Amino acid sequence: MPAGDGVHVSTDQLVALEARARDLSFVQKAGSHQQLAGRMSSAMRGRGLTFEELRNYLPGDDIRSIDWRVTARTSKSVVRVYSEEKERPALIIVDQRINMFFGSRRSMKSVTAAEAAMLCAWRILGSGDRVGGFVFGDGGTSEVKPHRSRNAVIAFANRIAEKNKELRADAASAASSGKLDAVLEIVSNIAHHDHLVVMISDFHGHTERTRDLLLRLSSRNDVICLLVYDPFLLDLPTSGDIVVSGGGPQAELALRTASVRSSIDAFARNRGRELRAWQRKLGLPMLPISAAEETAPQLRRLLELSAWRQRRR
Repeated sequence: MPAGDGVHVSTDQLVALEARARDLSFVQKAGSHQQLAGRMSSAMRGRGLTFEELRNYLPGDDIRSIDWRVTARTSKSVVRVYSEEKERPALIIVDQRINMFFGSRRSMKSVTAAEAAMLCAWRILGSGDRVGGFVFGDGGTSEVKPHRSRNAVIAFANRIAEKNKELRADAASAASSGKLDAVLEIVSNIAHHDHLVVMISDFHGHTERTRDLLLRLSSRNDVICLLVYDPFLLDLPTSGDIVVSGGGPQAELALRTASVRSSIDAFARNRGRELRAWQRKLGLPMLPISAAEETAPQLRRLLELSAWRQRRR
């Protein structure tokens, strides 16, 4: 998917992404340490398939769960507790606003976000769970409801492609930072519990409300944030000028001036630190994905690291 050319969904591209998604492994709560790699173990207790523990009988427990042998041996009512196997619908949220229409090497941030979304979608489907999501741009939001089918994944890819093709420097829709919180509001009203939510964005326009919405989602669901960035702002050239625009007025930045480079560098690094601090505050992965490198190897490496960190918690 070359930079600037948009996402052109083809069978070959979809098959290639599906193949690369097979060896991705994601962290999951409930102690299984796999997230997108199979059915999740529900936090609910009930008559499932996997034995979990013996404990004293409590009022309201199903009498069918009483272990009569242990009860007779201990003279106390003891029940056998099993963990339930429960599917976990997944919602993938993909940012395709004008702020994603930037790339200094390899691809636009919008294209990297699209690749990451499809890798996640194929992996979730391969695990046997339902997958769908939202694609939001400055002009609106498209939804694909979660289904357990290849057609659902292909439909999701098409929605991403449609939003991606709307991105251009002279786009009619004005940049809208409020779309980030708006789509999270929609998702928080849908994902009441036991969903996997994957947020893929550069988080342009994030606010305290963004943090609160992610906190609400992560208290009831598994949430992963993929922070898409371009390394250009972290390694600015020391000579020349550049002209930048958000689709409206243009501004010239004199990169040969040390104070200009220092201001831009400080802005980019402080913003990155602020977003990554959410990982500690909210207890959810905030994984940086560079638009200047191949997406699949980065995603694999970051998710493996995230799994290790959560096992250590």
